[in-house]
Amino acid sequence: MKKIIFLILTIFLITGCKNDALAFKEEYESLNGKENMHGAIHREIEIPSNNPYIKVEPEKVVDMLKNNETFYLYVGDPLCPWCRSVLEKAIEVSNAKNIKKIYYIEIWDDEGNEIFRDQYKLIDGEVTKVLDGTESYKTLLESFNDLLSDYTLTNENGEKVSVSEKRIFAPTFFYVEDGKLIRMTTGISSLQTDSRGELTEEILKDEETKFQEFFIENK
Repeated sequence: MKKIIFLILTIFLITGCKNDALAFKEEYESLNGKENMHGAIHREIEIPSNNPYIKVEPEKVVDMLKNNETFYLYVGDPLCPWCRSVLEKAIEVSNAKNIKKIYYIEIWDDEGNEIFRDQYKLIDGEVTKVLDGTESYKTLLESFNDLLSDYTLTNENGEKVSVSEKRIFAPTFFYVEDGKLIRMTTGISSLQTDSRGELTEEILKDEETKFQEFFIENK
């Protein structure tokens, strides 16, 4: 009886992971070549059906932190052009290193509205919060504070204005060990200045280097 229960649970877990991977693939590939609301064309990308991504609610990640768990996390969105620039290389490297699970938090709804993070705008030259992020976002900001970058806005003169808050930008990949953030990367090459521009061989090599350093082989 115990063997049967174990077999059923194993099949359930495998099937669940497969469904997560296919859902992730469909979500990103469904935008290939389509226009966004501003008329820009989404980059075409190909996501393997055996990718390790599992979409979760932010509250689950907060619970994992509180439980001192070890895990990989990706924060991004199918609509994000920078995310679409690095995902293929991220999956290639993580699969090669036998990474089984990367939890995934989505930052926008289908119309590109924030559903996770704080949102600020410059109104009459003043930094103004126009949307409160979720409680989970605030918790992650506190937990990841030491490695996160400052959040700035650019005014009409091209000057950077501090928001006086850190930011989880998209894309960002995190590695948490025993509930503590160990390392993170965007995967974005410094050679890439246009989120929708051509991914040259040099850019792709740079992305690979970043992900080779970030993902540790799971033996």
